[in-house]
Amino acid sequence: MTRKSEDTSRSTIRDVAARAGVSASTVSRVLGGVYPVSATTRTRVLRAVREMDYVADARAKAIAGVGTPTLAFVLEDITGPSFALMAHGVEREATRLGHLCLVCSTEGDARHEVEFVEMMRAQRAAAVILVGGGADTVEYRDRTRRMADSLASAGSRLVLCGRPPLGPGAPVTVIEYDNEGGAYALVAYVLAQGHHRVLFLGGKPDHTTAQGRERGYLAAHRARGLEPDPELVLHGDFTRDSGHRLMRQVLERGLEFTAVVAATDMVAAGALTALHEAGLSVPDDVSLAGYDDIPFARDLHPALTTVHVPYEELGRLAVRTALGREPNTPDEHLLLGTHVVVRNSVAAVEEAAA
Repeated sequence: MTRKSEDTSRSTIRDVAARAGVSASTVSRVLGGVYPVSATTRTRVLRAVREMDYVADARAKAIAGVGTPTLAFVLEDITGPSFALMAHGVEREATRLGHLCLVCSTEGDARHEVEFVEMMRAQRAAAVILVGGGADTVEYRDRTRRMADSLASAGSRLVLCGRPPLGPGAPVTVIEYDNEGGAYALVAYVLAQGHHRVLFLGGKPDHTTAQGRERGYLAAHRARGLEPDPELVLHGDFTRDSGHRLMRQVLERGLEFTAVVAATDMVAAGALTALHEAGLSVPDDVSLAGYDDIPFARDLHPALTTVHVPYEELGRLAVRTALGREPNTPDEHLLLGTHVVVRNSVAAVEEAAA
């Protein structure tokens, strides 16, 4: 006998109800698990579901407000190692709490970000987590504030993870790490090794994460009574290719420096390759440090001195905090610490003989 699931038409909830001898609303109650039904009725309905290979329409379940609750995780570049660590934390915590986690990569397109947030609002996502820095402009704040208000009105919550706060009263949760403090501590360590000309390979000038790391670089110098040479501060992006390109340009210009602080470990990896290509040894000829402490940093040769950021914990905390708050709760700001991880890529400068 040919089963219903093998027909060209798919089984409907009414088909299941007819097979079980109950109403369609009773089938909905059993599948939704939100109303009590007798054990006998539940058994009949579930048997009919199995026999007919019935699959509930996820859109209908979302409209009805039942089914697996959803969290959305929005980031610029899904291939970035630090983003991957944070996504792992979000996914693990969401799964532990019984939520489905959806990931969206915007490729840096603000319109795509807004569209995805609106889609998640329509799908009644429990929370939307926006990850990574951005341009801290009036336009950004206004756009993000509108998204926060829109989600709150639908019973959802906007979480900014590693992004700047929106100001008082916004219905958002902000989960940050001590970005500037980490850069300050790292550069202070490099300066303490006797380096006075420290090259900084930074990110985009208008990017909030890049700005914080550059501020830390400058503050560490000034705390020691030093004013860094503006020529030693370069801007690119947070990729390996940017580090490689910037380092090659510096070497071609003949700029003098004894140490390099890169805005990310990926930038440091590119810089390390360029130094090796130029016949320079790290740390014998040039010291090198990164930022993020992504897993491969310890496997570089030499192992990279860097700043540890608790990315996975940031992701887990974003989920726990968002799901533990009412949608219209005023802004909440949590800050996690960072610390310097000393490995083998930074050496002390030997003082010249008197």
